[in-house]
Amino acid sequence: MGQISLEGLEFFAFHGYYDEEQKIGNKYGVDLKVRTNLYRAGSTDKLPETVNYEVLYKLVFEEMQAPARLLEHLAHRIIDRVMHELPHVRRVEVSVSKFNPPLGGICHRARVTLKRKRPAPAL
Repeated sequence: MGQISLEGLEFFAFHGYYDEEQKIGNKYGVDLKVRTNLYRAGSTDKLPETVNYEVLYKLVFEEMQAPARLLEHLAHRIIDRVMHELPHVRRVEVSVSKFNPPLGGICHRARVTLKRKRPAPAL
């Protein structure tokens, strides 16, 4: 097994609990980690044997375009997409951050992290 990470992805999007947040938008960050078998890719040097970074980015980008009230919901959707579209991925961890959240004080970012492991195949 091995891990592929996309770190420091940034998006301007229209998420937030308050209607005003969904109208004016904000800057968001995403860190994504996937665990999968990287042995064949390492031995063959062939892109189809691994998880293509561009595919991962596209999945995150598409989910960031659809408004969500909660960061938890957004992270859950990203994990669902990765698990659904990349069945060879065994585990996903995603952190979604909102920069400068409207808390009434100084806060550089609010972050939610979710993890999911695919159940082991039945024998």
